[in-house]
Amino acid sequence: MPTPTSEVIPPKLLGERLQQARKACGLTQHDVAEKLGMVRTTLVAIEKGERKLQPAELVDMAKLYGRAPGDFVGRRANVQPFVPQFRLPPGEEGVSEAEVISCATELEALAEDYALLERINGRPTRSTFPPVYSLDVPGTTPDHLGEDVASAERTRLGLGDAPIPDLRALLEESMGIRVFYVDLPQRVGGLFACNDELGACIAINRKHPPQRGNWSLAHEYGHFLTTRYQADVDLVHGAWGKNAAERFADAFAKNFLMPRSGVTRRLSESVQAHGKGVTIADVMAMAALFRVSAEAMFRRLEELKRLPFGKWEELKKRGFRPEQARRSLGLANPISPQPMLPLRFRLLAKNAYEDRAEITEGQLAKMLRTDRVSARLELERLSLLVDSAGDDGYEPVDLPDLSEPVVS
Repeated sequence: MPTPTSEVIPPKLLGERLQQARKACGLTQHDVAEKLGMVRTTLVAIEKGERKLQPAELVDMAKLYGRAPGDFVGRRANVQPFVPQFRLPPGEEGVSEAEVISCATELEALAEDYALLERINGRPTRSTFPPVYSLDVPGTTPDHLGEDVASAERTRLGLGDAPIPDLRALLEESMGIRVFYVDLPQRVGGLFACNDELGACIAINRKHPPQRGNWSLAHEYGHFLTTRYQADVDLVHGAWGKNAAERFADAFAKNFLMPRSGVTRRLSESVQAHGKGVTIADVMAMAALFRVSAEAMFRRLEELKRLPFGKWEELKKRGFRPEQARRSLGLANPISPQPMLPLRFRLLAKNAYEDRAEITEGQLAKMLRTDRVSARLELERLSLLVDSAGDDGYEPVDLPDLSEPVVS
């Protein structure tokens, strides 16, 4: 006999999850009531947690929303669900709220799976979160505060002014932040959410170039440091950059990835070596070194007064292609496309399936967001990784003259 849903999860939380799933599908309460043959007021009461949901009703709703019933009642409840926090500002174009809610639902599901695998393996994340930085500092602007906090974090993490070789690994291993790379709408760079149950979770758009993804990750890290319990959607070239929290996050990302002293010192060393002034080749090499886009580095050097203001826009009008320049210079792309799931997540899934036999092959494939054949191949890759690691860890447009001085 099915277990009553009220004994598995509180009705109010169950109602919230059903509401989230409905909105993610773009359905209204009227649509659902009509499809399921119930009165709309009954659905309203269910979503508010004021009326118990019968097992048969849960099965019908889950089928309508394209989900499994266990997605709503089979996991430990959150203290504060992620999804209701994600809302777009009025008049935002290029991405719908339903798309954002759908992405946030997937982020929450990934985080829940991560937490479940940790419980199965008895390996909770040891989070070492720094204190929250205040955005309300008298006598400073969000832009100046972003530089100050970036400098403080670099000092705390022992980074000095050096380039960061792997920002994802730094956040995952040093602080226990959960980072996923998923398909998001083109205008969305990333999502961030945090609660006491699932920890700090970031989703980065894997459709974007790796350098853009690195920027989005630093941007969302800025939100984690300041507005930790306020969910964020990073919109590319969106209107959100006008508010204080977004201005801070952009300033933080810029200074965290491209610290003033590190960039100016290394550029000076390069210029002194050839004596030509700053060249396009210098800037491209700097972009590769600091793992940012050519545009980001050009604009940073303009801001630091090492290039004339507007140089990037001038080069674009001349038909400059960064990728063509990078290939011409023989610069390897310093950032490889990131896997969707963290390595630790995949290793926990492997252990839960092979060593503990706590999940089935089908559940493994579902957690890895793939099919069973691909899941078996992933297990083989992980086995090779573990075996080789030992006990210490796991290890056509005309191109401008690249030697032409950008500024004397």
